[in-house]
Amino acid sequence: MPTSAPQTDLHPIFDRVLDRSAKEARLRQRGRVLWLYGLSGSGKSTLAVALERRLHAEGFTTHLLDGDNVRTGLNRDLGFSDTDRTENIRRVAEVARLFAQAGVVVIAAFISPLRSHRQLARDIVGAGDFVEIYVAASFATCAARDPKGIYAKARSGHVAQFTGRDSAFEPPVVGDDVLTLDTEAEPAEASLARLHAAVVPRLRL
Repeated sequence: MPTSAPQTDLHPIFDRVLDRSAKEARLRQRGRVLWLYGLSGSGKSTLAVALERRLHAEGFTTHLLDGDNVRTGLNRDLGFSDTDRTENIRRVAEVARLFAQAGVVVIAAFISPLRSHRQLARDIVGAGDFVEIYVAASFATCAARDPKGIYAKARSGHVAQFTGRDSAFEPPVVGDDVLTLDTEAEPAEASLARLHAAVVPRLRL
């Protein structure tokens, strides 16, 4: 991993760039980061894609950041060790923050297995811009769905450090400011409707 440049070599121009309020006014929306997380197969990407399409149809400017997509480009140099998972979240959160500051609604779909990962993302983005959304489904249900065939590969020993089995997944703590969508208990359409209803008031100027 490349080392950071010395602080003395940096000359930020934050005070001279067009401010966020002007960008949000032009877009007629508030920049926000909608952070969906859960086990592989829980329905994060399905909900993220459906939500983006619905918001786009309603006139919102959005950008979707998906875990697998990001790992083919920005984070292709990262593996799945604890250190690399943390760096993956850090980079994504920094990118999401930049989009939000430009007034864009960011929909991020990442496993984000540890509470410390979600807290890191919240700290980087800023609590006022960060909407935490837990897409809940049990390991057994996700394994039965297995839309990418990854659980089958894990069972055959072809996937190391598999979240929920070899590597921990920590659900949110009861009482946290988290929207939970239980995709085992309700159909995708109902989860999407609840998600949309919860986030739209936070996006309107």
